[in-house]
Amino acid sequence: MWPSSIDRGSDVRLFLRTCLATALLTNGNFVTKSKSQIPQSFEAALAEIEAIVAAMEAGQLPLEQSLTAYKRGAELLQFCQTRLQEAQQQVKILEAGTLKNFEGDDTI
Repeated sequence: MWPSSIDRGSDVRLFLRTCLATALLTNGNFVTKSKSQIPQSFEAALAEIEAIVAAMEAGQLPLEQSLTAYKRGAELLQFCQTRLQEAQQQVKILEAGTLKNFEGDDTI
């Protein structure tokens, strides 16, 4: 049973994040991914970035793995930025012409 003063949600998220970072440290999964491995989605890339950050914050990576993880994180960041720019462009296209001043009929 959790004490009422503990935010269970944040504690669970912290625990899961730590477990994920530990798992990645153990098998080096994110370190072995190459630039050619494109994430399946924006959300998958963001989750991988979070795992890399957690692993690096844990301070358990040797220097070479830290550099490799940093490079992978930079690649994922570029992927996410590109996806966000594409989504922003799509929104602009969808909104084109719809953000005009509305001149409705005031006689009701």
